[in-house]
Amino acid sequence: MDALLLSRLQFAATTMFHFLFVPLTLGLSILVAWMETRYVRTGDETYLKMTKFWGKLFLINFAVGVVTGITLEFQFGTNWSVYSAYVGDIFGSILAIEATAAFFLESTFIGIWIFGWKKLSKKAHAAVAWLVAIGSNLSAVWILIANAWMQSPVGFVLRDGRAELTDFLAVVTQKFAIVKFIHTATAAYVLAAFFVMGISAYHLLRKRHVDFFTRSFRIALPFGLAASLLVFILGDLNGVVVAEKQPTKLAAMESLWVTQRRAPVYLFAWPDEANGRNAIEIGAIPGALSLLTKHDIDAEIKGLRDFPPDERPPVLLTSFAFKGMVGLGCVFILLTVIGMFKRNKLLESPLYLKAMLYAIPLPYLAVQLGWLLTEVGRQPWIVYGLIRTSEAVSPVSATQVALSLAGFVLVYTLLGVAGFSLIAKYARKGPEIDDGTGDVRPRTAVRPAAA
Repeated sequence: MDALLLSRLQFAATTMFHFLFVPLTLGLSILVAWMETRYVRTGDETYLKMTKFWGKLFLINFAVGVVTGITLEFQFGTNWSVYSAYVGDIFGSILAIEATAAFFLESTFIGIWIFGWKKLSKKAHAAVAWLVAIGSNLSAVWILIANAWMQSPVGFVLRDGRAELTDFLAVVTQKFAIVKFIHTATAAYVLAAFFVMGISAYHLLRKRHVDFFTRSFRIALPFGLAASLLVFILGDLNGVVVAEKQPTKLAAMESLWVTQRRAPVYLFAWPDEANGRNAIEIGAIPGALSLLTKHDIDAEIKGLRDFPPDERPPVLLTSFAFKGMVGLGCVFILLTVIGMFKRNKLLESPLYLKAMLYAIPLPYLAVQLGWLLTEVGRQPWIVYGLIRTSEAVSPVSATQVALSLAGFVLVYTLLGVAGFSLIAKYARKGPEIDDGTGDVRPRTAVRPAAA
C-alpha cells in the first residue's frame, strides 16, 4: 500500500474511533443538565442521584473522547501537509475558533461542575451543567462547519496557489453547514437517548433500582423520539442539499447509473461498478428520487455514467452506508414510538426492554455509517471540486505512515478497551446510595448490619 492509502486508512480509523465518544458527549450532556434541573426544581433526591450516575458515565466518555480527538488535528500537519498549506487560511481559522471558544469553555465548566458540588448553590451548579452542554454542542458546530466547507467550499478565492478566506459569514451560514450540524447533532441525541434507555432496561429487567431507572427511561424516551423524527426529516433536507452540491454522491447513494427523469429509489441494489450498472435491483419506486431531492417527480437526476470514472466515489460502500443508515433510522423511530405506549408499564414489557438493551450499539453503527457516507461519498475530492485527496497527502514514505498507523491502532485499542470497560463497569453497578449521612457510596459498598 502507498502513503496515500495508508494515510486515508489512518485518518479514517482515528476519526471513526473518536466519533464513538463524541455523539454520547453531545446528547448525554443535555440529559444530565435536564436531570439536574429537575432536581433543583423539585428537590427530589432521586434526580440528584440520576445526575451523578449519568454524569459519571458522561465524564468517562468525555475523557476518552478528548484524548482520541487531540491527535486528529496533528494529522493535518503530518499526513496532509499539502492540504493544510492549501486551505489552512480557512480550515485552520475554524479549528482555532473551535479550540479557543468552544472546547476551552466546555473543559473549564466541566472542571467547575466536577468540583463545585459543595461550593456552588444548586441553581448555579445546574447552570454550569447547561454551560457544559452548550460548550459540547458549540464545539460540534465549528467542527461540522469545517467539514461542511470541505463538502461545499464557499467564501474564498484562489490566490498564489492557495485558498484564502474572503467571506467568513458565507462559510458559517451556508445551507450545507446548517443542515449538516442539525442532522449530526440530532443523530447524537438519538445515540445518547438509546444509551440511557438501554442501560435503564438492563436494570429494569433485573428489577433493580426500579424507580430510578424507570424515571431515567422516561426522560430519555421522548428525547429519543423527537431526535429520531428530526433525524429523518433533516436527512431528507440533507438529500436535497447533496443533490444540489454533490450530484456524484447522490447518484452513488442511490446506485443510479443512467441519467433519467422520474428517477427511482431502489429498496435494494447491488452495484456492478466494473460494468457501470446494478447487478441486482429490488423494489424500485419510480420517481421517488426525483421527488425527494428536487420536489418534482419529473425532475431529471444525473446518473453516474455521465461523470468521468475518476470522479465517481466508491459506489458499493457509499450506497450500503446510506441504505444502512436510513434503515437504522426507521428502527429508532419504531422503537421509540412503541416505547411511548409502554412507558407506564415497562416492567410488564420484558421483550421490549430486551430489545432496547440490545439496541444500544445500533445508534453507534448508524453514526459511523453516516460518516462513511459523508467522507467516502466525497471522494476523490478532499475538498469537493477543488483539490483531490491524492494531491493533498504529505510527501512521506509509506513505511513512516504504516508505523504510525500501527501505533495508533495499538494505542486506540487500549484506550477503547479501557474506556468502554469503565463505562460498562459503572453502568452495571448502578447508582450510588445515600447512607443517611448525606454522603453517597457505591452500591457495592453498602453492607448489612451485623446480627
